[in-house]
Order: sequence, then structure tokens, then C-alpha cells
Amino acid sequence: MTCAMIGLAGLAHAEQVFRVTAIPDESPTELARKAAPLMKYLSDKLGMKVEYTPVTDYAASVEALANKQVDMAWFGGFTFVQANVRSNGQVIPLIQRAEDEKFKSVFITSNPNIKSLDDLKGKSVSFGSASSTSGHLMPRSFLSTVAKIDPDKDFKRVSFSGAHDATIAAVSAGKVDAGALNISVWEKFVADKKVDTDKVRVIYTTPAYYDYNWTVHSGVPAETRKKIVDAFLALDPSTPQGKEILELQRASKFIPTKTENYAGIESAARAAGLLK
Repeated sequence: MTCAMIGLAGLAHAEQVFRVTAIPDESPTELARKAAPLMKYLSDKLGMKVEYTPVTDYAASVEALANKQVDMAWFGGFTFVQANVRSNGQVIPLIQRAEDEKFKSVFITSNPNIKSLDDLKGKSVSFGSASSTSGHLMPRSFLSTVAKIDPDKDFKRVSFSGAHDATIAAVSAGKVDAGALNISVWEKFVADKKVDTDKVRVIYTTPAYYDYNWTVHSGVPAETRKKIVDAFLALDPSTPQGKEILELQRASKFIPTKTENYAGIESAARAAGLLK
């Protein structure tokens, strides 16, 4: 994957191809479904081909943007911080969903004896990816600050499902006692009736924090950056195209963002010893 991406990256500017990736926080099929109409829309707005390049894990998305193998990436707050550190500040967050300004995580369980965070002590708990903001970092941070729980010491077992939908599946199947995940994925599963809410329920919703964003590397020209921001800001739910894209992105609208918004995420990552 990495070698292929490096080879493709060398052709990106010659062919006027703008390459985009995203953290794999859901199944590859779902990510591709969400990406397709957005890539077409951005191609029209940028006046060049825009291609979605999937990656196998969160670390690959960080490396891809930091090494300019892709031009733009959909990051969680933590992966943005990792990319910013990895690139020595050579990445620029441009835009986020309005929902990402006050994002939340949820803890879910199918165990009837678990009713609060305190009840998780001695239980098996799944996070998403180790590099996930909403599926690991912030849930871990709030476990520490709100419930005074250290997952590595107080849980019977800690596992990483790799993605938010996989966490729901693990909890639903009883493979773990509880799990932490992105609230928007949970709400989508509930709305689509893909989870039995008589069996699986939320026991805790975290306080709000900044999360996802679209980030480019510093080599992307200022003119292109402006076109990207303008394109996202122009998405209108009253038009068929805008409605489709916004619904797939689980966004009411997009708003500009900046590096300073993720200082709290960086602090939480350093406090947890998760930022290298």
C-alpha cells in the first residue's frame, strides 16, 4: 500500500490529481460509499481529478499526509495532532463539520449489571483504534478525569476493535462487556436499526471536545486551499447534491477550523502517554 501510494504521489501534480485519504474508522465499504459523491463534487469545484485512496490503518493516514503521498486527509482530532507533530507543523486543518466543534463519545454495554462507568471496573472493554480520538483517546481521558479509572489497571481486559462499527458488533455479540465509540456512528446505527437498543444501551456520554477535520499538507497552494474551504462551505442541504453529501458525511454544515482548536486533544494525548 505505502509503496504504491509513493509511486502514485509522484504523478499527482503532473496529472493534476488531488489525492485524498481518510482514517479507516468504519468499514472500507462504508468509507468508499461516503467518499464517492464528495470526490466528484470536489473534482468539479477544484477543476482537477480528485481521487480517494484508502489506507489500512490510522497510522498509514498520518504517514501519507505527513510525507505528501496524499494531498488531503480526513482525520480525527488525535490523528491530526499526530500528523502535525510528525510533519513538524507542516499540515493545515481547513474545515470540519459543525458537529465536530462539540463532539462526544459514548460508552455502550449489553451487560445488564453495568449501569455506570464505575461498574466497568473488572470488566472487559473495547476501544476502537488505538489512534482514534473518539474511540480511544477521549474516552480514556474521561475515564481518568471523571471516574478515576485507569483502563490498564482497572479493567479485566482492554481490546481494540479497530473501528467504531466493529466496537458495536463486539458489544452486541457479548465478546466484551462494554465499548467506547464515536457518538455519530452510534446514532447512525440506532437510526438505521442496525443495533438492538433493547439489548445494547448507552451508559455514559462524554463532555464535548473538538474532533474530526479535513487537513492538507503545507505544499497545497493557498488558492487550492481556499477553493476547498469554499466548496465545503457551499454545500447546501436544500440541493440534491448538497443533501446527499451532507447526509453521508453526517454533517449539518461545514465550518472553518484551525490548529489551536486541537490543543486540548494534544494535552490529553500527552497526559495519557499516547503521543510520541
